[in-house]
Amino acid sequence: MNKATRNLEGDHLYILKLIGVMQEMVKETEPNVQHLYEVVTLIRQFADGLHHAKEETLLFPLMAEKGFSMQQGPIAVMLMDHEKGREFVRNMDESIHLYKNGESSALNRIYANMLGYADLLNNHISKENNVLFRMADNVLTSENQQSLLDQFLLIDAGPSTGVSGDVYVGRIEILATQYLKNEK
Repeated sequence: MNKATRNLEGDHLYILKLIGVMQEMVKETEPNVQHLYEVVTLIRQFADGLHHAKEETLLFPLMAEKGFSMQQGPIAVMLMDHEKGREFVRNMDESIHLYKNGESSALNRIYANMLGYADLLNNHISKENNVLFRMADNVLTSENQQSLLDQFLLIDAGPSTGVSGDVYVGRIEILATQYLKNEK
């Protein structure tokens, strides 16, 4: 059986790849500003807009119906992490604008926020893959999993945004080929 949690883990593979790109980008003394903006856009539209939306609007409420609290415990921690991630991205975006407009000292803030986001998401993804999603697998019925998966696949297809998840994945892959030496 395909599980909804496996779909989310699949998203994680590309989010981790984007994090790897970010960790390479911070080594540059004169970064490509368009690539910095592309990272922010991909986080906002794929990691947050698509992936976190699936969790926050579908998985977490269903887990709450199964007895998990949204105010404390694992789901509350994941929601807090999502908010912390959004703050890192806001700070990245603001700092990129400053850097683009000639404030060279903003590069340190861009990189600090990129590394903060990378660290947060590496830990966050580990907690979801190894703890939260396993809890979900234990309480969701096969019907729940299938219903969630069907909804996730609809979101991935992109009818509400006009952009499918595959387009974001392709954009991540393009950056990966430029920044990650082991990529094909």
